[in-house]
Amino acid sequence: MLDIKFIRENPDLVREALQKRQFSEPIDEILLLDVKHREKLLDLENLRHARKEAARAVSELRDTTIEDATRVGPGLRIRIKTLEQEAKAIDEELNDLLLRIPNIPHPSVPIGKDEGDNIVVRSWGEARKFDFPPKPHWELGESLGIIDFERGAKLSGTRFYVLKGLGAHLQRALISFMLDLHIKEHGYTEMYPPFMVKRECMVGSGNLPKFADNLYHDEEDDFWFVPTAEVPLTNLHRDEILPPGTLPLYYVAYTPCFRREKMSAGKDTRGIKRGHQFDKVELYKFVAPEISDEELEKMVDNAEEVCRRLGIPYRVLALCTGDLGFASTKSYDIEMWAPGCGEWLEVSSCSNCGDFQARRANIRFRPQSGAKPQFVHTLNGSGLALPRVLISLLENYQQPDGSIVIPEALRPYTGFEVIK
Repeated sequence: MLDIKFIRENPDLVREALQKRQFSEPIDEILLLDVKHREKLLDLENLRHARKEAARAVSELRDTTIEDATRVGPGLRIRIKTLEQEAKAIDEELNDLLLRIPNIPHPSVPIGKDEGDNIVVRSWGEARKFDFPPKPHWELGESLGIIDFERGAKLSGTRFYVLKGLGAHLQRALISFMLDLHIKEHGYTEMYPPFMVKRECMVGSGNLPKFADNLYHDEEDDFWFVPTAEVPLTNLHRDEILPPGTLPLYYVAYTPCFRREKMSAGKDTRGIKRGHQFDKVELYKFVAPEISDEELEKMVDNAEEVCRRLGIPYRVLALCTGDLGFASTKSYDIEMWAPGCGEWLEVSSCSNCGDFQARRANIRFRPQSGAKPQFVHTLNGSGLALPRVLISLLENYQQPDGSIVIPEALRPYTGFEVIK
């Protein structure tokens, strides 16, 4: 959430930032509501002062009679109650609009309209040269008996699948490998959060109210299924003031993720690239504002290390203003090469959200003992996301006979070296 004071003092800057992001939120309406709300609060303050003076006059029998003062008191109470209701209604409308405004892009973010304007900042590894036509993962998975699309659709419908035998084992091995890497070598603390959260958690992370249509919701208990572990990790310290010396905090968590995938008919319908349910290892940081830019670069490198250990070619893209996530001020995407599909697949998006989420979730810290609390900066990134890592692994390590060689880094987790 943007600070209303910042919007009030920099309306043109905010309008320009939203234009760069391809957003058209009603800044003029927000500013008008802000004026009305402050006027109502001033009127309330004056009426409460008048009521206090009337009460004092009754007690002191000063400048009026008891009859006059007691006649004024009830009228003031009614006017105050009415004004309080009006101020509350304006505040709720203003807050709802503020919750729908995205974050301001960092000055270093390239300006662009959509993903076509993202910039490749570096790449690693060379694409394997095959002496046979590489197959896509859906053919490999079915021929090896490790992916069952028919039974996935029978159980849950389109965009669902079942991983079988060594396929399920391989997925589990990838998750364990990534968690261990980030915990043992990158200094993250593992968390195992709930997969359903309260409404305020979705608001705090920036998913509500803007993206309600993309989320799965249990209406009876008002539980929301997490679209990513970013949601519960953001809210671990909601409404807290972290004491001096606490920051930085590094968390890593595995969760399944649930999202309504709304795409054009026929787009990405083959295979396991897009689904309503998928697994992900999530990286999350709470840091002091002055080091958040540096911490983002470290997070990206942590995610890249997974790709390097697996020996799969990848590239890193700086997202342009038109492709930034709602809460992000700056983001990088990591894409792995999938030779069977013939495309780059996004396996991670690492973002610095500044104090955007911290304001929504009221997460602050004290720099020193006795110092005024400040909002923390939050960062998140996939480290990495399945099933696209699984896709890239199957397609890059396929052999002429259709078997799959397991990367050396994963063999301690699988216990086998090849899937035949």
